[in-house]
Parts: sequence; structure tokens; C-alpha cells
Amino acid sequence: MTTTRPSSKRLILFLIIITSFINPFLGAAINIALPAISEEFSMSAVGMSWVAMAFLLSSAIFLVPLGKLADIKGRKKIFLIGNIIIAASSIFCALSPQGAMLIIFRGIQGIGSAMVFGTGIAIITSVYPPGERGKAIGITVTSVYVGLSVAPFLGGILTQYLGWRSIFYITIPFEVLVIWLTWRYVREEWADARAERFDLPGSLIYLLSMSAFMYGFSRLPETPAIILTAGGLLGLIAFVIFEMRIKSPIFNVRLFKSNRRFAFSNLAALINYATTFAITFLLSLYLQYVL
Repeated sequence: MTTTRPSSKRLILFLIIITSFINPFLGAAINIALPAISEEFSMSAVGMSWVAMAFLLSSAIFLVPLGKLADIKGRKKIFLIGNIIIAASSIFCALSPQGAMLIIFRGIQGIGSAMVFGTGIAIITSVYPPGERGKAIGITVTSVYVGLSVAPFLGGILTQYLGWRSIFYITIPFEVLVIWLTWRYVREEWADARAERFDLPGSLIYLLSMSAFMYGFSRLPETPAIILTAGGLLGLIAFVIFEMRIKSPIFNVRLFKSNRRFAFSNLAALINYATTFAITFLLSLYLQYVL
């Protein structure tokens, strides 16, 4: 673990808190704005769902490979690039003249989110000693849920009085602040796996399989969607087998077998977030269209 001065630790925690708030805010606030976006761009229900889904899908797909890349190349570097991507894509999302472009830049924004989210907690664990780590992680996770809690309320106010594009504009100054402070004052890289090689074949299998599975699953019960879902599932099984056989996997799948607490805590998180995001999306449309 890198030894870090108390002032530097506080600065790093401050940066992680801001980004931990912004990422879930961007993911959840847009659900409130979907009817307004749909009206402006004449989008269908499927199109509306992809405005939200593109961000979550790209985040999920790129989180594992980019997290491993950060361990090899340096977490600060990936964290900084991720924030630059979020800031730039927020500008393009706000300026989008049509729904297709908005969906594309939401996907790019999700890649930046994966880079930031995948490095945030890892940086905290590298900076803080075991006696202080729990408190720092607790503060970081709290900022995530504050972002999720504030997003519907603040997103609704912004959409009603300033338009849905203001949801993206409001995050840009905070991202610029994080980028400047990180570039100017954070010196460490925290590359704990610098000696390892990046598993490019495993990353490609994971990216293609997850993309096929999640896209196909979202289009069920169409026949091509069934084929994509099945193909994606088989690809994920192949990914698990492949990762168990190589020296430096992008994700150590053996943890699910050797550590039951890790496996069941991840299962609980999967169930929690799946139900939470589904309800948020549907409830927003129900309240605004039906009630």
C-alpha cells in the first residue's frame, strides 16, 4: 500500500465522493426526463429505455476489463481519463439533436463511468490503511446512495424548469474540478499489477458475450433476441472456462467458488440493483403518463 499524507488522503476521498455521487446521479436522474426526451425526439418506449439502458449496459460491459487495465497501467490514469470521457460525453449528450445520437453518447458516458467506478474504491483501499479504510469506504458508498436518492427529485426540478439537457450541463463543472485536481495534485498511480499482462482475448470474449446477452435479453421474445441471448450465455460460460485456465485473468472467477461470502454478497447486490433500477424506470413512466 502506498503511504499517503493525511491532506492527500482527504483530497482523494473528496474526489472519489464527487464522482461516486455524479455517476449514479447520471444513471438515475435521466429516468425522470424520459417523457420529455421522448416528446422532443418522438421516441418509442423501446427508444426511451435505451437512453437509460445504453449507460448501464456499457458500464456493465467495460467495468471488468477496464478495472483490470487500471491495476496494470495505473488507477489514477484510468480514473482521470474516465472523468474526461464523462465530461465530454455530457456536453455531447446535452447538445444531441436526435435520439440516436443521445443514445450513442450515453453509451460512451457509460464507458467513462466504468473507468471511474472501477477505480474509485480500489484507490481508497490503496490510500487508506486498514484502520481507516472502513470509514472511507462507508463515506464513499454513502455518496453513491445520496446520488441515487437525490437524482429523482433534482432531476425532476431540472427537467421541469431548465429542460432535460440541464441534467448533463450541471455535472460538467464538477467533472472539470475533479479533472483539474486529479491532474494537478494526485501523483501516485497505484498500479499493483504492473508486472501482469492484460488479458485481451478474455476481454474480447467478455465484451462480445455480455453485449449479446444483455442486448438480446432486452429484446425478448423476438427470435433474433433469443439467439443472441443464448449465444451470449454460451459465450459467458466459455469466458469462465477460459479465465480459469490462464495465469493473469481479467477477473478471478475462482473467488466465487472459494469464497462463499463474496459469491452470495454479489448475488444479493445483483438482486438489489436489478429490482431497484427496474422499479425506478417503470415508476417514472407510470407516474408521469398514467397518473
